[in-house]
Amino acid sequence: MSFYKVTEQESNHKDLEKKSVSELVNAMHEEDNNALKAINKVLPNITNLIENLAPKIKKGGRLFYIGAGTSGRLVFWMHQSVPLPLEHLLKKLLGL
Repeated sequence: MSFYKVTEQESNHKDLEKKSVSELVNAMHEEDNNALKAINKVLPNITNLIENLAPKIKKGGRLFYIGAGTSGRLVFWMHQSVPLPLEHLLKKLLGL
């Protein structure tokens, strides 16, 4: 069985300190586009998730946001940014 290192992959951007500002900006833009392309590939899955999740929440189900590190901070931020008219949803959206 092979082991795939998710967080220790070879970097696409070596020697950042040697690059010009323009090269750095272009590299950041390229990585942003990579993220958008990846999300685009799973849009049907996201749609399916939402379509299946909404009725379950309406029936009393709950949604748990779970994260650590940066994703944990995002969980906290998302939970704190629920608009006041939807504040009642906080009982169904739980951040861990």
